[in-house]
Parts: sequence; structure tokens; C-alpha cells
Amino acid sequence: MEETVEDPPTSAVLLDHCHFSQVIFNSVEKFYVPGGDVTCYYTLTQQFIPRRKDWIGIFRVSAQKPNLLPSPDPGPSWHGVGWKTTREYYTFMWVSLPVDLNSHSAKQQEVQFKAYYLPKDDEYYQFCYVDQDGVVRGASIPFQFRPENEEDILVVTTQGEVEEIEQRNKELCKENQELKDTCVSLQKQNSDTQAELHKTQEELEILKSTAQKLEQEAKAQKDGWETELLQLKEQNQKMSSENEKMGVRVEQLQAQLSTREKEMEKLVQGDQDKTEQLERLNKENSQLLLTLTQQRQKKLEQTVEEKLKQEETTTLKKQQALKDENAGLSKKLSENKIIYDALQKEKERLERENDLLKRENSRLLSYMGLDFDSLPYQAPTSDQGGAGQNPALVYGNPYSGIQESSAPSLLAVKKCPTCKSDFAGDILDFTSEQQRPQPLCLSCPICDKTFPAKEKQIFEDHVFCHSL
Repeated sequence: MEETVEDPPTSAVLLDHCHFSQVIFNSVEKFYVPGGDVTCYYTLTQQFIPRRKDWIGIFRVSAQKPNLLPSPDPGPSWHGVGWKTTREYYTFMWVSLPVDLNSHSAKQQEVQFKAYYLPKDDEYYQFCYVDQDGVVRGASIPFQFRPENEEDILVVTTQGEVEEIEQRNKELCKENQELKDTCVSLQKQNSDTQAELHKTQEELEILKSTAQKLEQEAKAQKDGWETELLQLKEQNQKMSSENEKMGVRVEQLQAQLSTREKEMEKLVQGDQDKTEQLERLNKENSQLLLTLTQQRQKKLEQTVEEKLKQEETTTLKKQQALKDENAGLSKKLSENKIIYDALQKEKERLERENDLLKRENSRLLSYMGLDFDSLPYQAPTSDQGGAGQNPALVYGNPYSGIQESSAPSLLAVKKCPTCKSDFAGDILDFTSEQQRPQPLCLSCPICDKTFPAKEKQIFEDHVFCHSL
């Protein structure tokens, strides 16, 4: 019988001794020698039918020898203390189902426990037959796993038997080592199988999530198809109703045509003399139809020509409007370009004037023997005679006031062309500028627009633009 890693069916319900006599254990030894396989013999009674998930387990009875006596009903009498439910088994083996339950051999069964699954201590244990519902159907007398001693048996051996025992012991040791190697290999195989199972479970989860996404997409696609199908059905219904209307109209026309054919047949069947008149009328009718067709064609051509003329007129009007708009934009662009050129020229003129003033200032300072970087800043005064005598000079006569003052005036007052306010000229004292705190921004006095302090030229150009 092959063993499996599947856990046996158990029950947490406390034991019910009334079912213990349905399976009877036979030939149970008082003790079994450790290191060897143990064969368990049992008999199935007539009132018990085995099933596929039935199993036999080894349960620990007690750490001390139970004080129990045999009785005619061996099942309940041999149950000691130490376990209460079938979940407390030490090890187990699956039972094999007999082929024919009515035969005598089917009643006598056995199962073998391998040595490496058996307990290694000397406590008392017992066999228990448990069905697939977790109910105990039979229990054996207690037994121990311990070696034989002189009190139990007297062994008389010869030298040949000793050698045979030693040989058997070596074979058992070799078999034990092989079983240990097999166990290690099985454990490794079990770990590999568990890793592969874990990987397979992860792949299964991924597949499940993918399947869910595909199902959602399929559902969304199905909903879209259902919506399109409904729309197609509605269109089909509309087309069907239109077809019905057209069919009614065709039937009416066919009825009218049949009525006219009958009338013509009556006329043909009438007087033979009216045949010529009928042919003449037919010719006239054909001529009228041809004339009517030509008139309709001419009218249609006139309508098409008028429509084309209207569209051409509308196109020309739109094109003229676009041309006018383009001309306005071009004119505005040229005006902006003229303003830009004027501002650029004004900026260049101011830069040239600034350069001339700087050169004039440097020349005057060189006449005075002063350095521009070390010259202290002084505000201009109204009682300086040199500047008043020669207004063409920004700082006055450099030789007229040397004894009265240590330095001439360095700032020329200018007028703003827009607000007519006074502000300093382009020549600044850099030493005083470094000592005074610099403003963070410049504000336009006209529109209150602010500029960063480092964009002074842009600020001046902006103020100048207000005067244009």
C-alpha cells in the first residue's frame, strides 16, 4: 500500500466507544523492537463496510503502563488515557479495500508501518481503525517500542547464528542508510514540488486575474455589440416601415396603371374609327412628354446654374472679406513695424547721447585731475556759477569753482517727456550706488507696470513709449 502526503479525515468530537468493536485487531505484540517494520493484523466484522478514505493510526495511550485487563469486547476495554479525539494520532497508513467483501480473505486484512515512521520512545501506544468520517471503529491493546531483554525471552544462539545476525544487522544498517538517503531525496523532492506548486499557484493567480480582465473586456465588448445590435434593429425597423410605405405606394401606382390599361383596352375594343384618333393622341402625348421633359431639364439646369452662381457669389464675398482682413492685418503690422523702427532709432539716439555724455564727463574729470570711480556723489546746487554761465556743459566750467568747492556737481536734472517730473541723468556715482540700497523693481508712473531693477533700459523705453 502506497502512502500519501494527504492528511487523513479526522474529527474533533470526543470518542464514542460503542463503535470500537466493529474492527478487531489480531496478533498484537506486547512490544515491538525499534528499527524494524511493524505489521498490523485486523479483522473486519460483518456489520462494518470499509470505504476508500479509511485509515489505521498509532495513538499514544499513556506515559505509564495502563492497568487494563482483556475482555470479550476488546475494543472499548483497551482504550486508555492520553488521547481524546482522532486528531491526536502519531502516524497513520491508508487501508486497502478488499475486492470481494463476502470472502473470508477479505475479512482478514493487514497493513505495514515502516520503521522510520514509528515512535522512538518507550511509551504505550495502540492501533485504531478510523473511517473516512473520523469515527473510531476499532482499537487494539497497548504495546511498546523497546528492545527485548532477558526477562522477556531467553535466546540461545550459535556462532553461525551470530554471524548470520551480524550479516543481517549489516544489511539492515545498509537498508536503513538507503532509506535515510531515500527520505532525504524525498524531502528534497517534496520541497521542490512545493516550490513548483507555489510557482504554479502564482501563475494560476495571474491567469485568474487575466481571465477576469478578459471577462470584463468581453462583457464590455458584448455590451457594445448589444447596443450596436439595438441600433441596427431600430434602423431595420425604420427601413422596414419605409419599405412598407414604398410598397403601398407601388401598389397604388400599379392599381392606377391597371385602371388605365383597362380604359385603353376599352377604347381599343370600342369603335375602330377612333383608332387613328387614339394614335394621334398618343403621338401628341409623346410630344407633350418630350416637351415637358425638356422643360424640366431646362428648369433643372437653370436651378443648378443659379445655385452655382449663389455659391460663387458667397465664395467671392468670403474671399473679399478675408482679403480685407488680411489687408487690415498687414496695415497693422506695417504700423507696428514703423513704431518699432521709431523706437529702435530713438533707443540708438539715446544710447549715442549717453555715450557722448559719458565721454564728456570723462574728459571733464580728466581736466580736473579726478578719477570717476573715486569721485563722491553731490547733488547739483543752484548757486554754482560755472554751470549757470555755460548751460551747454553738464557740470559747468571745471576751472571756475575749484577754490570754493572740492568737486563739481555730477548730476544733471532732466525732464520726463510724459509726466514732466525731474529725475537724475545717466551719469551716476557708482560708489554712492553701492552704499545705497538698490530698488528691487521699477514702477511706471503712467500705467503702474513694474519691471525688475536689472531691466532699466527696458523700463526707460516703456516710459518713452507713452509719449508717442
